Amino acid sequence: MKLKPLDDRVVIEAAKAESKSAGGIVLPDSAKEKPQEGKIVAAGPGVLSDEGVRTMMSVKKGDRVVYGKYAGTDIKVDGKEYKIMRERDILAKITK
Repeated sequence: MKLKPLDDRVVIEAAKAESKSAGGIVLPDSAKEKPQEGKIVAAGPGVLSDEGVRTMMSVKKGDRVVYGKYAGTDIKVDGKEYKIMRERDILAKITK
């Protein structure tokens, strides 16, 4: 990956949108909802405090997370779509 996020930002690869409804109906592209979860592919070093100390990030590369519907900025790199957002825009980590 050619992206290296700064401060408390993360790069997320969004999960694929569901192509079928719960009842088995195939959904066209216009009816698919934007996924609100994904996998972190890169994370910044953490924000710098007023005292000059870096705060640790609570998420890391490989974590699966849930984020707000309109959170982050959509970008395309090498034909793949990603979201860049601040750590505080992440709502939860998905654990097994």
